[in-house]
Amino acid sequence: MKILVTGAAGFIGSHCAERLLSLGHSVTGVDNFSDYYSEDLKKRNASIIEANGGKMITLDLRSEDIHQVLDFNFDYIFHFAAQPGLSKTATYDDYFSNNVLGTKNLIDFALKCQNLKLFVNIATSSIYGLQATFSEDAEPNPVSDYGITKLAAEQLVLEKSKTFQMNTCSLRLYSVIGPRERPEKMYTKLIDLGLKGEAFPLFEGSDTHLRSFTYVGDIIDGVISVIGKEEQVNGEIINLGTEVEYTTQQGIDAVSNVIGKSIEVKIIPKRAGDQLRTKANIDKARRLLNYDPKTKLFESVKYQVEWFKTNFLE
Repeated sequence: MKILVTGAAGFIGSHCAERLLSLGHSVTGVDNFSDYYSEDLKKRNASIIEANGGKMITLDLRSEDIHQVLDFNFDYIFHFAAQPGLSKTATYDDYFSNNVLGTKNLIDFALKCQNLKLFVNIATSSIYGLQATFSEDAEPNPVSDYGITKLAAEQLVLEKSKTFQMNTCSLRLYSVIGPRERPEKMYTKLIDLGLKGEAFPLFEGSDTHLRSFTYVGDIIDGVISVIGKEEQVNGEIINLGTEVEYTTQQGIDAVSNVIGKSIEVKIIPKRAGDQLRTKANIDKARRLLNYDPKTKLFESVKYQVEWFKTNFLE
């Protein structure tokens, strides 16, 4: 199959592209290589894709040039590209232009792909709001610019199924961790500061927050399992994550155990929009995709520590 992966130089997108290549698919990855975090890290991810036979193109989906840069011969589109997470440096325009306008441009492109079997939108548990423990038919209640614009993007995509213009689905991911995690995310920062013997900044009260910390390999298992299931997943929203909950403190303890050093924390003010609890309800994923995430937290952290030491320690 010929597959387009957007945001392919990012954390989860690069893993998806690499897995698809290992399965023998032809993969074109696009990324705008924004300066939201280290461009060098993104280039490392991109080089892995190219080394495995994939093609990488620098492209900003907000640009109308998308129609001139890419051909229209894709069988599947996996749309990871987005302005991610909660950030003090990102403006509302950053979230809106990347997550809404960029998605709209990609949809317009996809509608011209005559062989397209499925447009797979990658969404987030942040759409549910502060408590993300629900099934997919729960009313969305996002409380951040990120969650709001990802919900808008999801609706733009699914509308094309409702109006019979193309097959689409949206996968809501839960608290993904593992190798290549972004440098500002919890586990990469914990590993980095823990190995340096420096204090980890912990948002006040977040030590008791509950998360479905899900290994990236298990997430990719679910993502790629939609291939060949266009009829079953068309128009559907599907949660992907683990049903097992961990507190933030348990995450800190797991990193401490793996690196063999106690991690000091320093308490900083609460962050607006931070989710209090995420627990993936994956009944639909089990039914439609035979989805069954199995990687435990300690094992996930071990893989991530090994990656960090290989790539960032001299």
